[in-house]
Amino acid sequence: MNKIAEFVKTERKKAGLTQEEFALRSGLGLRFVRELEQGKETVRLDKVNQALGMFGMEAVPGETERGEL
Repeated sequence: MNKIAEFVKTERKKAGLTQEEFALRSGLGLRFVRELEQGKETVRLDKVNQALGMFGMEAVPGETERGEL
């Protein structure tokens, strides 16, 4: 599982929200939330940021951990 997936899942649970409740509150689809939390690699960045925005965070461009694309 990737770091964003882990973060969203952990923070959602800390907030006491089910995936369904999180999807409704964030304005995202349940399928997207499930795929995001499962670490699907081909999710839309705007939607990822919509999910992260629920916790005051956003994804920004940067180097990978290995320093390669």
